[in-house]
Formats: sequence, C-alpha cells, structure tokens
Amino acid sequence: MTANKRFLRTMALPAALLMLLAGCGESKDYVAKVDGEKILQTELDDALREQYGTEVLDTLITNKIVELEAKKVGVSVSEDTIQEEYENLAESYGGEELLQTTLEENGLTEQSVRDNIRMYQLTKNVIAESVDISDEEVAQYFEDNKDNYGQKEEVLASHILLEDEATAKDVLAKIKAGEDFKELAKTYSIDSSTNEDGGEIGYINRGQMDEKFEEAAFGLEKGSVSDIVQTSDGYHIIKVTEKVPAEEAVFEDIKDEVYATMLEERINDEYTSWLAEKQEQYKIEKM
Repeated sequence: MTANKRFLRTMALPAALLMLLAGCGESKDYVAKVDGEKILQTELDDALREQYGTEVLDTLITNKIVELEAKKVGVSVSEDTIQEEYENLAESYGGEELLQTTLEENGLTEQSVRDNIRMYQLTKNVIAESVDISDEEVAQYFEDNKDNYGQKEEVLASHILLEDEATAKDVLAKIKAGEDFKELAKTYSIDSSTNEDGGEIGYINRGQMDEKFEEAAFGLEKGSVSDIVQTSDGYHIIKVTEKVPAEEAVFEDIKDEVYATMLEERINDEYTSWLAEKQEQYKIEKM
C-alpha cells in the first residue's frame, strides 16, 4: 500500500472482473473465431470465473467491508484527493500520455484507476482512525531517521564518455578551446542514455556513481569542467552546472511529513490484522 506503480499493477485483477461482468451483460454468443470456429462467450466467462473468481470475490468483499467501516467512522475521500493521487501516478509514469498507454496495454480505463485510488485512500483513512501516534513517537522517529530527511549534497552533472584516452584528450582540448560541451557530447559520447541530451546525467548524490567519478564531480566548482577521469566504463569528461549543499533537516519544519510517514507505516503493518478482525465481525455469506 505504498508505491504507485505497484498499486497500478494490482489492478489487473479488477480488469479481469470487468471482462467477466461485461460478458455476463451481453447477448452475443461468441467472442472470437479461429478459422471460423467460435470461442463462445460462455467459455470465456467460465475460464475467467475459474481463474479469477475467488480472488475477485474476496476483493469485492474486502471493499464492501471498508465501505461499511467508512460509514461507521464517518470518513470519505474527496475528489481533490483522487485527482492529486491520479496526477502523482501519471507523473511517476512519465506523464499522462504514458500512463494512458500503460492502461490501454493492460485493458484498463482511467475510471478504473480512479476507483482503485478511491478505495486505496478510503482504506487508509478508515484504518488511520484507529492508529494513535504520540508527539513523542514522532520526535523519536525523526531522530532515528534524520539522515533520510535532510538535504544531501548534490550536483547537476553532465559527462562525455569516450572509449580511449587519446579521443578523450582531443575532446577535452576542444572544450578548452571554447567548443560547446553539449554539442561535443552529442557527437562524441558513447553513453547512449545521455548523449542526445548533451551528456546530462541529472542530479546525483554520493554513493550513486563510481567513486572516482564522484570525487571529480563533487570537487568541481559550478560551471567548471574536469580533467579526464578514468573508470571501468571508460574515460569521462565531467561538467557540473549546479551544486546543492548538504543541509540538516529541522524537525519543526517537517514534523507533519514525519507523522505522515509513520502513519503510512502503521497502516501497512496493521492492515492484515485489521482486515482479519473485521472479517470476523461481519456476517459474510458466499453463494
């Protein structure tokens, strides 16, 4: 119940349910033909029920329990929250267009995504009503995880990667002579993942790259270019265009964020036992 992409992948099951329900409501007697031989709608319905029926039913029962509990404790999910989560999901996929492509490839619709977001948030809101986190616990959690909240030292780096030192020396000479770094990266860099973008890697912090690469990158001043740096990948010429200094987090500034993180963790920890308890409280009859 934490990662958007993992959450989206779980929606393949409701997609199968939609296919099943669609089949039940239509009058046509077949869904495909192979050399004129029909695959009957009833064959598809039976296969879907056999493969997904029990799991889909359990999901629907769980959703109904959540909805009934939500009414009891008086919680709901606003359309603004659903929209915000949908936009976050789209961003995690690289934008609305890529998300829509993913949905189509998996036989899903935007509405099915929004319905799943609503149920996900509703479940969180219901369980949150029974979670009690004290101010002291929040403060202690911050102290135990302070490094996760502070701003780490970062640099915005680009590089030109060359196979041999001789070529690297030639390219470095061109840079020193005033030729454009980005254009040289497009022409000479063998890093196919960055050369079209002028060699830009993006923001990096320590521990992400080769040690020699990082030593050079973090030692550069903003706007400066390194000498040739050799790693196991080849010969790099590195340019740093932005530097972000490390900054320690202040508890008062982020205590709401810390609380939200703790709440998410508690909900995840308690979900299974909460659901088992509610299943015992409700009279559930499977036909």
